Amino acid sequence: MARDEVLKQRWDTVVEKLTNQFAEGDTLDLDAIIYLIGVQELGQIHRTFKKDDKVNLMHIAICRLLEPYGYYEFDYFDEDGWPHYIFKEELPTLKAGEQTVLMKEAIVNYFLEKEYIE
Repeated sequence: MARDEVLKQRWDTVVEKLTNQFAEGDTLDLDAIIYLIGVQELGQIHRTFKKDDKVNLMHIAICRLLEPYGYYEFDYFDEDGWPHYIFKEELPTLKAGEQTVLMKEAIVNYFLEKEYIE
């Protein structure tokens, strides 16, 4: 099976499982999944977040997702338990569709690593 087909199947599996677990009817989109990863990485699951926190959660997720690609490196947890990352390398210039594919691939790899999907 072609690499793109495998990625699509795995992406569909991630979306379906997360939608069934966290959404009430609507299918989760890329941003919602990135947000959920941020909450997971922060580890403060049973708390309500303000708008600024939500942006920071998405940043945490993006850093964590792009860390295996060498773009970020985990640095430390602050006194409130928030992870901080060091910017390592500039992302290449990507078209919108290419950015989406990179993030979907990173998310699939994240959930493979967490053994949420096979």
